[in-house]
Amino acid sequence: MPVILITGASSGIGAALARLYARPGTTLILNARGRERLEAVAGACRAQGADVLVEAFDVSDRALAGARLRAVDAAHPLDLVIVNAGVNGGHPDGAVETEQVAFETMDINLGGALNVALPCVTLMGARGAGQIALVSSLAAYAPLPDAPSYSGSKAALLAHGLALRQKLGPRGVRVNVVTPGYVRTAMGATYKKGWRPLEIDADRAAELIARGLERNRNVIAFPWILTALARGAGLVPEWVVRLGMAPFKARIGDAR
Repeated sequence: MPVILITGASSGIGAALARLYARPGTTLILNARGRERLEAVAGACRAQGADVLVEAFDVSDRALAGARLRAVDAAHPLDLVIVNAGVNGGHPDGAVETEQVAFETMDINLGGALNVALPCVTLMGARGAGQIALVSSLAAYAPLPDAPSYSGSKAALLAHGLALRQKLGPRGVRVNVVTPGYVRTAMGATYKKGWRPLEIDADRAAELIARGLERNRNVIAFPWILTALARGAGLVPEWVVRLGMAPFKARIGDAR
């Protein structure tokens, strides 16, 4: 009877993963900042037969996140934790993002992710079992000039996750990093302009993530064409990267 915690579960990929995993015998623990939308997702998952607990708190609050995770794990030992909560960063006019936006984006995307992941590392490591998935982005490989803090936070998650995987694997804890391309979500809809090639819907993204987690892939990356291009970006001259990234220029609003 698996126990699965998903952050950022009120919409987008997080909500799609919750619906995908919702079935009789499964306990879902769903987290987001906004309770109203989170309760709607929880209701849909209960209708599919899952036991659902709602944990509405801000993952960027380290003390609160750690306390809630330890309390949840004491009552329902966690089998799988999907660290998905995040924001875009960027600037609505295409200018350089402000200091406030940059710090807030890093606090949520990186700090908030680690506020969830690291207590779970301790808890799962102590019992020698469990799985943690960090949702990064292909922007970790090919940084987006219009979203530098988003790209930086996702690159840090990729490196941190892969290092943890090597350290924790022999201890019985699996760590995976997810690097999606463009996915149709409320957060993605805040991109007011810019090319979004090979975009897929959130339900399809959830299927690919779940399959990769089941197979314990180190990096779950999709679509493969964008993945190959993103990974190759660091191997070509800067002027080639600049030219190739030009169609991706975007104006990014706030999805929250």
